[in-house]
Amino acid sequence: MARPFILGIGGTLRDGSTSERALRISVDEARSRDCEVEVVSGDDLVLPMYAPGVTATHPGARRLVELIRRCDGIIVSTPSYHGGLSGLVKNALDYLEDLRDDSRPYLDARPVGCIVCAGGWQGVGLTLTSLRSIVHALRGWPTPLGVGINTIIPPGSEVRDPLTEQEKLLRAVGEQVAGFAWNQRVSCRAESDAETC
Repeated sequence: MARPFILGIGGTLRDGSTSERALRISVDEARSRDCEVEVVSGDDLVLPMYAPGVTATHPGARRLVELIRRCDGIIVSTPSYHGGLSGLVKNALDYLEDLRDDSRPYLDARPVGCIVCAGGWQGVGLTLTSLRSIVHALRGWPTPLGVGINTIIPPGSEVRDPLTEQEKLLRAVGEQVAGFAWNQRVSCRAESDAETC
């Protein structure tokens, strides 16, 4: 049986951003659970604004759409900008419109791990709710656990890196996406001898 393919999408244009580091912790956990993994982050997310037909003319957009089409699960990590997803991440998700006529449209029946980083809990909550709603609209299954990371370190705190306290939860998101993807593989094999499973 082929290993599930998990795609990580997110981060910012800043190398080593909190949202990209969080994403990599989660996808590393999926990799440790025998999943194939690829990450689209940073400069890979610099794509033209989505419009019908753009994918055919832009290699980066084509690559993103093909990776999403192929994946069995996704982990999305975004910073919160003014209570919403970053423009880079939202634009990348808009490219899923190219999958509307596929036999498995949008994110149909795929687990999606949701991670949000923000400078304050209000931004975390608003953006995590929005990201989960977008996943539902795209027919995906948000994992039971979504992780919010408050990047503001309180004065006098011994914690130097906001990911330190959240690493266990970030790994749990990767575990849930991998587990649901493997369950889908097993279920597909039980129902069919199709080579696509």
